Amino acid sequence: MTDHLETRAILAGRPGGDADLAPVMHPSTTFELESVDEGRAMATSTGSTTFYSRYGNPSVAAFESAVADLEGAEAARAFASGMGAMAAVVLGLCSTGDHIVTQNRLYAGTQMLFSAVCPRFGIEVTSVDGADPDAWEAAIRPGKTMLCVAETPANPRLELVDLERFGAIAGPMCVVDSTFATPLAQRPLEHGVDLVVHSATKAMSGHNDASLGVVVGSRELLDWVWGFAVLQGANASPFDAVNGLRGLRTLGVRLTRQSATADRLAHELLGHGEVSEVLYPGLPSFPQAELAKRQMDLCGGLLTIELEGGLEAGRRFVESTRIARLAPSLGGPETLVTHPASTTHVSLFPEEQVAAGIGPGTVRISVGLEHPDDLVADILAALDACRN
Repeated sequence: MTDHLETRAILAGRPGGDADLAPVMHPSTTFELESVDEGRAMATSTGSTTFYSRYGNPSVAAFESAVADLEGAEAARAFASGMGAMAAVVLGLCSTGDHIVTQNRLYAGTQMLFSAVCPRFGIEVTSVDGADPDAWEAAIRPGKTMLCVAETPANPRLELVDLERFGAIAGPMCVVDSTFATPLAQRPLEHGVDLVVHSATKAMSGHNDASLGVVVGSRELLDWVWGFAVLQGANASPFDAVNGLRGLRTLGVRLTRQSATADRLAHELLGHGEVSEVLYPGLPSFPQAELAKRQMDLCGGLLTIELEGGLEAGRRFVESTRIARLAPSLGGPETLVTHPASTTHVSLFPEEQVAAGIGPGTVRISVGLEHPDDLVADILAALDACRN
């Protein structure tokens, strides 16, 4: 019998059946070798965890094993951040002359990687409407397109990519950034996707005390990514990996609670006079509500609103909350409000922000673990401040 994901999150990442209930810390950067032959074997093999921590580390390997288990993957590689993970996939798998298809609404860091870094290496990138399955296939150049890279739900407007259609694309490798969903809400590999990327800094670690990225997929692809990652050097810290593994063990209860509160808050904000748009995959009014039901087990703790009063309303709102904190991250125990135009997506040109669906009154809300009544009251009070 296969255990439920919430149970697997508790059991995973315990190599060798260790008796320690808490994750074990291995802070060492280097390890003593028994012989020259052992050193040669470790230096020339993939995935060694007791040679040098840029290659691997026992604490990091435990975190990698747990994420791979939850995603249903053969292997995983952890990085110091989500961008470290995404950069390793793109630059580790693509070369000069290759072509990438991605979507036009992405986390701005990923978008800058595609628009500013890839061209320097002679890697061409085409952006499409991620919500249109036909657009992905139409943009592929046979023999040249190496990767299709999707983000679903996308930051910050939560657009979804149809994973069944996306995973069925023939030719290029298909990569999904599944940070907002986590493996407890969706598992892209089950839909034929080749690699899944997470900024595990967010909901997976879940306590705002670990900076982590992770890539999961087949052993063959991860061996290739591993080789580049050793040279890239953006390896995960064992300290962060231990915190990430601790976070995974409570992910089920946290995401369930955050999803329920986000759903309630989204419904409360519908029709509010200061809010012109509420985006949440669990709302019947969400443009892709049926797709969300098909491919997501939970709709997550993120919702995005558009304020009628534009920039000034956005400023007043995010500076007026008492319980919710103004901060640029997501997925932690504290509710965070973020103004994308001035923080997460400030690096984009104004026309790029418009193309990404980000206006001066756009606010992303990452719902935390506070009592729902208190949080709803706080958000509604902050909206009242927009009138003044």
